[in-house]
Amino acid sequence: MDEGARAGEHAGVWSGSWVAERLGVGIAGDDALTGMLGLALRRNPKRAHLLVSNVLGKHVPQSPSVVYGHGLALGRRVRGLLGAEEAGRAVVLGYAETATGLGHSVADGLGAAPCLHSTRRPVAGAVPAGGFEESHSHATSHLLLPEDPALLAGDGPLVLVDDEFSTGNTVLNTVRALHERYPRGWYVVVALVDMRSAADVGRLEEFAREIGARVDLVTAASGTVRLPEGVLEKGQALVARYEAEGPGAAGPPSAAPSWPVARFPTPVDLCWPSGLPDGGRHGFTPAHRARLDSALPGMAARIVRALPAGARRVLVLGFEELMYAPLRLACELERTAGAEVRYSTTTRSPVLAVDDPGYAIRTRLVFPAHDDPADGPGERYAYNVAGGGFDAVVAVVDSAADTPALHAPDGLLARLAAHVPHVLLAVVPSYVPGSPGSPHAPERPPMLPEPLRGPAFSSYAPDEVGWLLQDLSEVTLEAPTEEREEAIQRGGAHYAESLPVEYQPSEQYQELFHAALEASAARLARAVGAVTEIVLTERSPRPVLVSLARAGTPVGILMRRWAQYRHGLDLPHYAVSIVRGRGIDANALRRLAADHDPADVVFVDGWTGKGAITRELAAALRDFEVSDGITGFDPEIAVLADPGSCVRTYGTRDDFLIPSACLNSTVSGLISRTVLRADLVGPHDYHGAKFYRELSGADLSRAFLDAVSARFPEVADTVDAQVKELLAADRTPTWEGWAAVERISEEYGIHDVNLVKPGVGETTRVMLRRVPWKVLARAGAGADLDHVRLLAEQRGVPVEEVAGLPYTCVGLIHPQYTRGATGADGRAVTR
Repeated sequence: MDEGARAGEHAGVWSGSWVAERLGVGIAGDDALTGMLGLALRRNPKRAHLLVSNVLGKHVPQSPSVVYGHGLALGRRVRGLLGAEEAGRAVVLGYAETATGLGHSVADGLGAAPCLHSTRRPVAGAVPAGGFEESHSHATSHLLLPEDPALLAGDGPLVLVDDEFSTGNTVLNTVRALHERYPRGWYVVVALVDMRSAADVGRLEEFAREIGARVDLVTAASGTVRLPEGVLEKGQALVARYEAEGPGAAGPPSAAPSWPVARFPTPVDLCWPSGLPDGGRHGFTPAHRARLDSALPGMAARIVRALPAGARRVLVLGFEELMYAPLRLACELERTAGAEVRYSTTTRSPVLAVDDPGYAIRTRLVFPAHDDPADGPGERYAYNVAGGGFDAVVAVVDSAADTPALHAPDGLLARLAAHVPHVLLAVVPSYVPGSPGSPHAPERPPMLPEPLRGPAFSSYAPDEVGWLLQDLSEVTLEAPTEEREEAIQRGGAHYAESLPVEYQPSEQYQELFHAALEASAARLARAVGAVTEIVLTERSPRPVLVSLARAGTPVGILMRRWAQYRHGLDLPHYAVSIVRGRGIDANALRRLAADHDPADVVFVDGWTGKGAITRELAAALRDFEVSDGITGFDPEIAVLADPGSCVRTYGTRDDFLIPSACLNSTVSGLISRTVLRADLVGPHDYHGAKFYRELSGADLSRAFLDAVSARFPEVADTVDAQVKELLAADRTPTWEGWAAVERISEEYGIHDVNLVKPGVGETTRVMLRRVPWKVLARAGAGADLDHVRLLAEQRGVPVEEVAGLPYTCVGLIHPQYTRGATGADGRAVTR
């Protein structure tokens, strides 16, 4: 097979036509079906035909961004179906082996959902939380082995992910087994294709009524398979005939390759993060995903350095259930390697190979199982690799599969070397529940660095705050706002990988800041006093204040000053980094736990918007307990203002101007927003930030603190009365802000809550750091919005007054950003 005739890529020929012509099997349905599916035959007494996906990354090498993109898109649709609140409670379950990577990808698209996949590999010490049968499969028994038994025990939606939904039997078996043990009210079935018959559709609906639960289906395409009478017997006979004619494309090559076969593959040390699970066999949380996101650029760079010079076409080959980690590595390679990258995995599934453009499985490599499977030795397969025109293949296996059988003369590596000039081997440590970490990774250093303090780092006095950060002041990290926005929205970069150019306010804008500070200083002082008193009463008499850098840092200092002024307390105060989508700095938590009782730690921020960071912190602390076994950190954030009704510990729930939101580093100790980038932040480093010493002439950090602190005496009595009212009130979070953001996202056609920034503080950040589309202002909002109106005028952004807006204002980031888009440029989605 020449390169132009690779499976799934032969122009004008459907890769199911060979089977259709000989057996009369056909598919009908959505226009996308024939592009997504081909047909093949397999040795299986229950079903002769095999629907071969062109976008799954199992049997057919495909662009990794296409594979990952299909899963992300399905996950986003599930999130839209569930709504943000239910999506935040959902758990994703993928099916082994074919849909393990797809399940992970759906979980990524869903947002903050943990992912688990079934497995056929029992693990010593892991207690099954359930199991089920896949009736049509060649290997039927699925185990569920979550490290945390509570993962399946909740009552939030369960999202079940498979590559195809053919009869519904597997889903029925799963739901029936789990519902008896962990009943819940909502199940969502996700598949790339829905190929059920009308009768099978009715069975699922009847089953949902039987168990009294809602069952929804989300798929990328749907249709039906036409199976003529006697197709099973005809298919089996056809398979027997072709296999009896000789190995052909199904066996090893008949001629020696034109290159010298390497005796050993090239090893690649990925430096996989210590303790990070290799996938969802025992559960994979959003914090795990964040760690993987952070490490991927470095791991991909190590692979790129090991690739042969001039490699034009590279295959990343995963291993059976190990699909997600190789997929993400392949995506990163595709982004950075400068070569055409494809992705697929090995499999247990025996399929006939026929070297014909109209057949989905063109070639087959056969090799013995190499992970000591519980069900005994057997053959394993890699399809459409031979003849694929690959210059190099990167085999990614877990350490349980890095055995002598893998390296044997008839093993996978030797089979690959016979068809591909360069073979690389990357081994991911197999995660064992309860283990302290990977044996392949270096041990954590016994001592983390001391906190950074002013004046060496920040313009704050050394006793005001200790920064659990590393100093990146000498690194160029700034990028123009438009370039950053384009990269972020296209998925090519995370917002924490670069910094916006620091906004330098005009003289008019600085006058607004000073006027706002003068007008609001007493109000701020009351909020500072109230929230500090609540912390001292309800949380700890000697709290350790830990601000979320950087917006929380001035607030933490003010709370520390209040405790000193009113009670003579000298409270410890630190600033740590938390990054949306990647969690809190785990090394900072380790340092805090080494020096203080975690139960005394109180996390501090300036204000809440929709509550994304509140949720991020709670999820990150849960994962930290699992990874490090350190308990006691309370995820409840203390804030000055809680307009989103996301927390219990606050000074006020009014949405008003906190002047520190008006500026960037010049009101935050001259410290940048925090940075998390794999080439700068290693596994044993704190997150980074810059100290802008050159802006010292414009620094207002201490002026802001002093202006508010000066009002403490005059508000003391008012604070006492306010605290008394707050302590007696019902402060249970209602998450009204999140609900409002979802409504706005849909009403304005944005469909992404991350692009809706509610409240005065968040709107100001949009104007300073992002590419704004428009500002929604509550009708009648007064001086609190003077600075927002000025920024909007300077950037050409419309301000739209909205009656009944639950916030003083809401900033909308440009929802379909293109370079140069600032304000309503006609290229945004329409309402």
